Amino acid sequence: MVLLHAPYAAATSWGDLPEMLRSYGMDVIAPDVADAAGPRYVARASLIIAATAPSAPLVLVGHGAAGPILPGIAVAQQAAHRKVGGYVFVDAELPRPARPDSHDHDHDGDPGPDEREVAGPADWPDAPCAYLATDLDERAQEIRQARLRGWPVAEHEPPIAVAQSLSELITTL
Repeated sequence: MVLLHAPYAAATSWGDLPEMLRSYGMDVIAPDVADAAGPRYVARASLIIAATAPSAPLVLVGHGAAGPILPGIAVAQQAAHRKVGGYVFVDAELPRPARPDSHDHDHDGDPGPDEREVAGPADWPDAPCAYLATDLDERAQEIRQARLRGWPVAEHEPPIAVAQSLSELITTL
């Protein structure tokens, strides 16, 4: 399992979740991708993942603004011959389908992709997806979209540990 924090955050934003998941017997990588978003985030995260030599298939877990980047991370992993077996969005934004008229220019005509979007394959998702919501009010739209797509959705309610909810959700993939 690869826990990907939001761009411009740090791996410490996961708190004790990585250790809790490891205590459940899961192999967990939580790369610290410093000061990067968009394609830079994908490149840096992919280098860190490669350095850990994870066993496949990977489950990519994105938090917040890391959600839209998961397809780009998946492409990089597949290019390195690491199979992606699933995606989990934790209070995350969802990737948007690529538009046929999209290009790498902003409104002023200066080149540069939107930091929150990374091009993914047209046939994404290529593996099962799930959504874990801990902030039900803030993420109501994403929860609805995930359900409409037929993804398993878990709504975390205290006192259940997030690690327990996440591990149970992953077993449904």
